[in-house]
Amino acid sequence: MICGVDEAGKGPVLGPMVTAGVLVSDQSELSTLGIKDSKQLTPKKRESLFEEITSSWRTYAVIKTPAEIDSREGTMNQFTASCHAEVVRNLAGDFVYLDACDVNAKRFGDTVLHLSGFSGNIISEHKADAAYPVVGAASIVAKVTRDRCIAEQKAEFGEIGSGYPSDSLTIAFLKKYIGEHGEPPSCARRSWQTVDDIIGELSQKNLTDFI
Repeated sequence: MICGVDEAGKGPVLGPMVTAGVLVSDQSELSTLGIKDSKQLTPKKRESLFEEITSSWRTYAVIKTPAEIDSREGTMNQFTASCHAEVVRNLAGDFVYLDACDVNAKRFGDTVLHLSGFSGNIISEHKADAAYPVVGAASIVAKVTRDRCIAEQKAEFGEIGSGYPSDSLTIAFLKKYIGEHGEPPSCARRSWQTVDDIIGELSQKNLTDFI
């Protein structure tokens, strides 16, 4: 059995990180689906493929909330490796492909191997989601699961954008929320520099207004 693992949402300042895995007996099973890296697909196509993948093959997803990300021990790469390891343990394939998020792909694979207690073969590569259909399938499961979480947060908080620091809608939401409530929303990663910068900017503005 072959397992592919990928994550979505490692870098955003808002929302969870989702790590997902897909287990197949042969990657050729996925060839008719036209699976690619999830970022190259439209949301509608991702949703369609998600339904087909989750109904046809065994999948597993780990969702880590902003609070869990903030309270992690170690670096974000180590934390991500621990999530990959959890997926590997639960799907228990004989051969595993990982989309490495560390600059050193082998180090990432070795870390996952150690944390998972896996005794089979692990291939850890950058852009594995584009190279291996089973990782591309995992990428789709992770991305759609995270997108659904973001949709729930938009229903609660209103327009929050994509959640990435480069998104002007996300920054505008954070500035407005923190300005009104004096603290970040529960959907934000408090440990991110983006949040610290906004709090510092608003504090300076309030001090200037007072003076």
